[in-house]
Amino acid sequence: MRQYLISIYQPAGAGTPAPEFLAEVMRKVDAIGRELKESGSWVFGNGLHAPETATVLRPKGEEVLVTDGPFVEGKEYLGGITIITAPDLDAALEWGRRYAVATTLPIEVRPFQGEV
Repeated sequence: MRQYLISIYQPAGAGTPAPEFLAEVMRKVDAIGRELKESGSWVFGNGLHAPETATVLRPKGEEVLVTDGPFVEGKEYLGGITIITAPDLDAALEWGRRYAVATTLPIEVRPFQGEV
């Protein structure tokens, strides 16, 4: 089984969705998480704080420059991740599709290196 990263991207500056919309999204996401755990495919997953909470470490010769804020400015930011095991890309993409429908957000599915 290979491990895959499922990344959930959120629009920057969109604010928090209406509570009733967010509650429904979280209900669907929690259901997917339970199914992943029951199937034995769950490895790890969690949401992330907003990008302005990030700290960036950038090498400058022998020194490291520390700055607040996201690495890059963009229209979307990484809002959460889930790591799963799946027999192949098609199976991983099916989990990704379910997250896309549940969250109504863009999802990226990417395999980890070095795994067979």
